[in-house]
Amino acid sequence: MNERARILDGRSIMVVEDDYLVALALSTVLEEAGARVVGPIASAQEAVALLEAGREKVDAAVLDVDLNGEKSYPVADALASRDIRFVFATGYGIDALAEDYRHYPRCQKPFDHRAILNALKA
Repeated sequence: MNERARILDGRSIMVVEDDYLVALALSTVLEEAGARVVGPIASAQEAVALLEAGREKVDAAVLDVDLNGEKSYPVADALASRDIRFVFATGYGIDALAEDYRHYPRCQKPFDHRAILNALKA
């Protein structure tokens, strides 16, 4: 077993990512760490609707900041209002985030798998 095995055992992690290959790779890493992946979801509207429906358990989430030109801030707000931990994912620096969202955890793309897993397990 590798060092990240089962670090997220039993946790449901929502993946909000519009790039299919990135979402697939991230989902694989999360599943190998014991998580059940909710998604991947490619739009903020769909992710918020899923949260509002309340049919899926979500313990934490990874949010791509830019979803086909749309920001994921409505999803961040919906998660924060439910006290659900999330991590922003971006290929850009901190300036890519609106100032009101800069205090949330952020992981740089391409992902350091250990960093993303550690951010989600907290």
